[in-house]
Amino acid sequence: MFILMSKVKLDITGMTCSACSAHVEKALQKTPGVSSAAVSLMTNSAAVEFDEGAVSADVLIDAVEKSGYGASLADSGAKGPPSVEKAGGKDELAAMKQRLIGSAIFAAPLFYICMGHMFHWPLPGFLLGDKNILTLALTQLLLLIPIIFLNMKTFKNGFMTLFRGAPNMDSLIAIGSASAALYGIISMYRLGYALTAGDFHSAHELAMDLYFESAGMILTLITLGKFLEARAKARTSDAISGLIALRPQTASVLVDGEEKDVPTAELQKGDLIVIRSGQTIPVDGVVEKGTASVDESALTGESLPVAKEPGSRVTGAAICKTGYLEFRATEVGEDTTLSQIIRLMEDAASSKAPIARLADKISGVFVPVVIGIALLAGIAWLFAGESVAFALNIAISVLVISCPCALGLATPTAIMVGTGTGARNGILIKSAEALETAHKVNTVVLDKTGTITEGRPRVTDLMPMNGFSAQELLTLAASLEKQSEHPLADAVLTLAEEQGLALKEAEGYETLPGRGIRGQLDGRQALAGNERLLREYGVPLDGADKSAAKLSAQGKTPLYIAAGNTLAGIIAAADPIRATSPEAIRELEEMGVEVVMLTGDNRTTADAIRKQLGLTNAIAEVLPQDKESHVAALQQKGRQVAMVGDGINDAPALARADIGVAIGAGTDVAIESADVVLVRSDLRDVPAMIRLSRAVIRNIKQNLFWALFYNSVGIPLAAGVFYASLNLKLNPIYAAAAMSLSSVCVVTNALRLRFYKPRKNVASAEAALPAPAANITIAAPDPAGPETAAEMKGEQTMNKTMTIEGMMCAHCSGRVEKALNAIDGVMAAVNLETKTAMLTLSKEVPDEVLAAAVTDAGYEVTGIQ
Repeated sequence: MFILMSKVKLDITGMTCSACSAHVEKALQKTPGVSSAAVSLMTNSAAVEFDEGAVSADVLIDAVEKSGYGASLADSGAKGPPSVEKAGGKDELAAMKQRLIGSAIFAAPLFYICMGHMFHWPLPGFLLGDKNILTLALTQLLLLIPIIFLNMKTFKNGFMTLFRGAPNMDSLIAIGSASAALYGIISMYRLGYALTAGDFHSAHELAMDLYFESAGMILTLITLGKFLEARAKARTSDAISGLIALRPQTASVLVDGEEKDVPTAELQKGDLIVIRSGQTIPVDGVVEKGTASVDESALTGESLPVAKEPGSRVTGAAICKTGYLEFRATEVGEDTTLSQIIRLMEDAASSKAPIARLADKISGVFVPVVIGIALLAGIAWLFAGESVAFALNIAISVLVISCPCALGLATPTAIMVGTGTGARNGILIKSAEALETAHKVNTVVLDKTGTITEGRPRVTDLMPMNGFSAQELLTLAASLEKQSEHPLADAVLTLAEEQGLALKEAEGYETLPGRGIRGQLDGRQALAGNERLLREYGVPLDGADKSAAKLSAQGKTPLYIAAGNTLAGIIAAADPIRATSPEAIRELEEMGVEVVMLTGDNRTTADAIRKQLGLTNAIAEVLPQDKESHVAALQQKGRQVAMVGDGINDAPALARADIGVAIGAGTDVAIESADVVLVRSDLRDVPAMIRLSRAVIRNIKQNLFWALFYNSVGIPLAAGVFYASLNLKLNPIYAAAAMSLSSVCVVTNALRLRFYKPRKNVASAEAALPAPAANITIAAPDPAGPETAAEMKGEQTMNKTMTIEGMMCAHCSGRVEKALNAIDGVMAAVNLETKTAMLTLSKEVPDEVLAAAVTDAGYEVTGIQ
């Protein structure tokens, strides 16, 4: 029978510690029809997977409420009881701050009055002397009552969960402070009886052990700890809050030619939206009019602005730095890229890492065990002959010092901060399990096309022959390829367009499968294809086949171009290696990670690319359906494998790998199958992801060690284990302070991850990158052929590098490139990051001419080499 499984997210209220979240999780998992439930104390939420036919969301909410907590569907009206949490994090912090200030106002004089005599502090006359002992006790009680009233929530929640059989941290505090207050009240009655009997000595001793100050200071210090912890926890979700804040409230929509301000939440697909300089793009869409320089750093982490023009895609939350755009909305509401990123981060924060399971198991039984230890310790000291006050001191100290929160927060705080840090650096991690698993990766499998390479071929070499110039060769090839749909045709046409060449119309165009294409240009036959095509039509190769073989050995695809019965030359194209790929591979190998390349190319091409990348392992001639089996084979050897890909055919391998990593520019299927998405499509983010995972796991282990160490030492100390041998006994006030600080320490340690930089030497690495693959080689064929270069009338070329100041965005580099390419005999490629232009000159061009072209475009030339 087919079972329809659904997922729902619930907002949970009333949880104060990991024992609470463990109890809620247990209640949900016991509900018939629920297959899995994960409760997050950090986000006060529960992610539940259940059988729709067996259980409904209302039943899940009832299960939570019966366990003593409030619940509601996420982003819906609350069914549970009203609470501070539902008002939002800011309201909760504000209420807690008021409670802390109020408690401190009464706790300070209470502590002064109770402890003043020990430090010889001056006290009012009506509180001094044996005759005023009862007045002193009554004053302490009156100062304690407001503190108890202000912290009544702790008592209500603590005793309610205790009576339901699921005690939590509040139960420990409530029992401890209530016991101290009750003991003090009983001692007051005994004190009054002693005074009536004239026994001032007994009355004085009773007045010194009322424990009102312990009850008051415990509540105040615990409130202080909770406030600091809540404030620190709020900072762990700064990354999510920051992304949410990027959404503009309104957008300017063109309706019948007039602009109208419309709330962003009401935007519809197909709306025509206007964006001006300085405004934030509200939703995703496609530009229809205008040009602009757009800052997408909030989403991708890329600092350089991106040029947008008609046909370009724009993403919500990006900022228009300069220019004007009109774009058509394609994704709105929860379907925008920003909303999906926020949802991924929330899901990751709500999920649980395997390393947290031990802490969860301990948290589930921690509080009952501590209550048992407190009772046993108190009774044991009574049997040892100590006073009731001594035994009570021991029991309260044990209750108060125990901290299940430090244990429960150790993992989720680090996970939340870690995923936020990843998002700010363009690394979207979908789950806590993926973040943990990444640190164990020792093998990274890289799909070549679109991952290591850019995924679209570019012309790399122009080799004109038999009197043809490079420009004539390119014009001939582009005119013929204009009607072709082959990827190589796109590469040739792109270059011809960049050079501004005027193309001719080809007549009698015909595709010749497995060989190439042919047509008529200027009344003569033109051919473009492989060696087999030219031999078939009897075109002399003039030894060019040796040059073609050399190009193939370099991982390039040679395209022969012929006019009539004459070989015009060879155009070589290749899918360029991403400028950052070699750096990423070097980083991975330095980290001790084995890198394997999968490619469908033949062994010769694969070996050439492998050598360019400095790789040791490359698997060639891999069919798309075989990628998964290669990943599985590595896993069978005991390797922890991360698969990086971008295409639909990568999806099975991404799902099979221990960690599937999708390039952000890849297909939706690949992104859906992956555990991690690299927004920037930059392979350097793969080692950055592994480094981030290692840092998070290191942080979690530090937190768990501290939490376990603290409780392992603190509880025996509070129980008086070291009293007989070392005379060490813990005051409940100090126990409360230690307990408060323990949780704060764990959260603060996790917050250090906010400043972690997962990328290694980004600035220097980017500066060292070569210019992109627009540096085209124009050369004669290999002189190793039967004729020399001179006999083939090949052209001599010269390469120059020009340094340019003033370029700020892709528009700038585009204008410079266009100005230089307009010069006869010049092919230019401009690199915005390095502020340089790589020039290939097919004839002598004075430096003054080159500099003048750039200056006229509005930029400054600082050097030509």
